[in-house]
Amino acid sequence: MAKKRALGFGYTPEESKHHFLLVTPKSPKEDIAVYERFEWDEAEEQNTGIVEENLKVTLDRHKWNLIKDPLTTAFNNRLKEKDVTVGRFKIGHIPVERLLGKEMVLLMWAIEDSDPQLIPMALKNWMGLSREERWWLFTMANAITGHADDKRGWRKAVRYALTENPIDDEDKNQGSILEMLYKKV
Repeated sequence: MAKKRALGFGYTPEESKHHFLLVTPKSPKEDIAVYERFEWDEAEEQNTGIVEENLKVTLDRHKWNLIKDPLTTAFNNRLKEKDVTVGRFKIGHIPVERLLGKEMVLLMWAIEDSDPQLIPMALKNWMGLSREERWWLFTMANAITGHADDKRGWRKAVRYALTENPIDDEDKNQGSILEMLYKKV
């Protein structure tokens, strides 16, 4: 059976117009930006929906480079399970299927204002969540604080839960990240 063709990371415009668009500028000094979009332009360069209101998160290039490879691996493993062509993050506009986009933005929200040294902990905790838990956390944070500049409430709780939750692999009685997060909010 032939692999299902998709753009970027699992995005198929014929199935849904809803997706996330990761914009990586050519200049390594410029930040990465992610927009939630509900339209697809037929041109390679996307313009529709790349407006301030749709901006979910910006991330400096150093932090992005620390999570880019683990995200690529995690997303491509999921795409392979569904027999969908794999993607890669590169310079320019990369569409990301809406559920994978929610997971990506959640991780980016967790590290956007954190010390880069906490990123390995954030990745470990993010990977420890099921995809459904990631979707739920995104939905809760996005409901009130979904814009790039709104970093309070659930957004702040997500950052603490993923970057400052030192779960010891040996101690299984500490409870889940979600339990800890729910208690904080």
